[in-house]
Amino acid sequence: MRTAYYLIHSMGRGGPGDFADADRTAAANFADAAADAGVERIIYLGGLGEGASPHLRSRHETAELLSSTGVGLTYFRAAVVLGGGSESFQTIYHLVRRLPVMVTPRWTTTRTQPIAIDDVVGYLASAADLGPEADRVIEIGGPDLTTYGGMMDEMARAMGRRRPVRIRVPFLTPRLSSLWIGLVTPVDTGVARPLVEGLSTETVVADPSGMELFAIEPIGMRDAMTRAVGELEAG
Repeated sequence: MRTAYYLIHSMGRGGPGDFADADRTAAANFADAAADAGVERIIYLGGLGEGASPHLRSRHETAELLSSTGVGLTYFRAAVVLGGGSESFQTIYHLVRRLPVMVTPRWTTTRTQPIAIDDVVGYLASAADLGPEADRVIEIGGPDLTTYGGMMDEMARAMGRRRPVRIRVPFLTPRLSSLWIGLVTPVDTGVARPLVEGLSTETVVADPSGMELFAIEPIGMRDAMTRAVGELEAG
């Protein structure tokens, strides 16, 4: 089977214009090119969650455009990916590293189901060997349900630090949160804001049937976090 992978999401890092427009253009162009080249399946990694944030909407719209020319689509949907190169992971890492006490907005209580980068790569690679049963939405997540605050606590453990003291306040808007993240972490504000806007939406696997197509047993959050911290600090 002729397979193409689509792992692009612009997120607006340092660039002009609307990242969602850039995503639409890129996905439509890729879908047309794939159809012209005789590709039979596109494998795409998007995000879990049904929220109204531009970030999540763009992920879903990208999937729709990739399948618009009749090419089969395997649409993986994941929550936070625990790996040294993940922007959301790096955001949490730098917050914990720099702030022993932090003022936190409501999104720190939002539930999520993080997954290790090695497991994500395993799903993506294995999908190319499946038949038409893989032309569907496949929700993937690790075995542990937690919150973003819980991830901060687990991050601190992996770093050998005390858990940060979190003082929750209700008035931190996504814009203020992204500016705060931009101030205390090296994460680009243009990336932080769309990420933060999606953090109020639960990212939990609702339909695990897609994962049953694979002989993969995702590792737990503790091991995944330890590996990801080691990867980030080694790089």
